[in-house]
Amino acid sequence: MSTFELIDHDIESYCEEHSSPESDLLYRLNRQTHLETINPRMLSGQLQGLFLTFVSKMLRPRNVVEVGTFTGYSALCLAEGLAEGGILHTIEHNVEYEDRIRDYFSQSPYGRNIVLHIGDAQQVIPELDIVWDLAFIDAEKEDYEAFYELLLPRTRPGGFILVDNTLWNGKVVGEVAHNDRDTHAIAQFNDKVQHDKRVRNLLLPFRDGIMMIEKL
Repeated sequence: MSTFELIDHDIESYCEEHSSPESDLLYRLNRQTHLETINPRMLSGQLQGLFLTFVSKMLRPRNVVEVGTFTGYSALCLAEGLAEGGILHTIEHNVEYEDRIRDYFSQSPYGRNIVLHIGDAQQVIPELDIVWDLAFIDAEKEDYEAFYELLLPRTRPGGFILVDNTLWNGKVVGEVAHNDRDTHAIAQFNDKVQHDKRVRNLLLPFRDGIMMIEKL
């Protein structure tokens, strides 16, 4: 989900024009999400989708987990970089998106490599006896620390966890309102990662902020 523009619209448009375009399937998914969902900005979109594809292709992971599927855009992008025989597990708590997600996965050549789980990620993750090469967290902000602590022990040394929205509309900079629970949660998560000796991290000022975490 992206809620904050760190660069102006003209620069972002220029970047999009000078980056590889979406596939026809991703374009249609992007378009339908904007037309038919309440919060379309939760979708990764062209630039972030390409970023996820590039990371995945550089790592060539065999086991990927995504927490927060939404309509499936980011999962399809991550699946492009899977090693031969690799599997991406994606977890979405909102059952209302299930039919839409499965429809688009079925139209993709990568769909056979994606397993969709509908349910609470904090319950699903412990049930998956898998060591992860790559994880992407983009779900409930107050649960970021819980997702992180579930995934880090299950991530291989040298594996990566990517976490979206870690600048959260720029609100993590400066004083945070007492009742702004999401911002407090993200700021606390960022501080936790920064001081976690188990990892190396890079907070990118890209869209709404992406924290890249390498397990040491």
